[in-house]
Amino acid sequence: MGRLAVIAIGGNSLIKEKNRIGLMDQLATVKETCANIAELVEKGWNVAITHGNGPQVGFLIRRAELAAGELPPIPLEFAVADTQGAIGYMIQQSLMNEFQRRGIKRQAVTVVTQVVVDKNDPAFQNPTKPIGSFMTKEEAERHVKEDGWTVVEDAGRGWRRVVPSPEPQRIVESEAIKDLIAKGYIVICVGGGGIPVIEKDGNLEGIAAVIDKDYASSLLATEIGADRLVISTGVNKVAINFGKPDQKEIDRMTAAEAESYLKEGHFPPGNMGPKITAILRYLKNNGGEGLITSPNEIVAAMEGRSGTWIVP
Repeated sequence: MGRLAVIAIGGNSLIKEKNRIGLMDQLATVKETCANIAELVEKGWNVAITHGNGPQVGFLIRRAELAAGELPPIPLEFAVADTQGAIGYMIQQSLMNEFQRRGIKRQAVTVVTQVVVDKNDPAFQNPTKPIGSFMTKEEAERHVKEDGWTVVEDAGRGWRRVVPSPEPQRIVESEAIKDLIAKGYIVICVGGGGIPVIEKDGNLEGIAAVIDKDYASSLLATEIGADRLVISTGVNKVAINFGKPDQKEIDRMTAAEAESYLKEGHFPPGNMGPKITAILRYLKNNGGEGLITSPNEIVAAMEGRSGTWIVP
């Protein structure tokens, strides 16, 4: 089946412009990304695809807020599941159409994926991940009182709900994902970091949280034994001293160099930091190679002509 790569697509990368956020706009962007992924498959790579869903979950929760009084609210873990299905559908259909166009005899499938987290994870005591739309102080206080939300003021732009972002511990469907890959399917899975679930009395139970997509993708790459973890983002290459006069793009760095840059603060927690950390975890647990690049540069990067490589 060829070498196996996990390719993580950012949820924000599905939205090119702030005024083009509709589902059909996102589908058009997905088609472009899937053309590049299909080319990799054509060149002999086997791939598992993960994706972010931050903006999409925000849109869904906002729709629920606007429908308050008419329809019940959507629990966060259900919003993650909904967007897994919707984005998975877009990727799945786009890949199938691209395979058909190229004469590739492969099929894509989407696995709605649950990821186990620890109910005692410190993140549950310190919610930090903003979701949903901005609110007035009065709206925020009402949600705190009526719904038990945790809210914070966001840089003077208003108030936002924040939720826990616990560490992923185990991918529930990893064996099914491996079986599908072994049978030749291109699998879309672990969407939005997976639906967060806890283990309680031998059962799985959804919990209101979001899991970092890059951390979950790293865990997936380790659990299925991927040869390469590819994280697509808004830039072609990683840079140190980003935004400064001495900014420098990096073509290749070792895990030790990446760890050093991370400690020096070159990769902020809310930006490149989680991507670097995710690849470092994968390298430590699985070996292989890590690659960060933009969606349009995936093919060139996989061939060593673009992107930033992180190697053991």
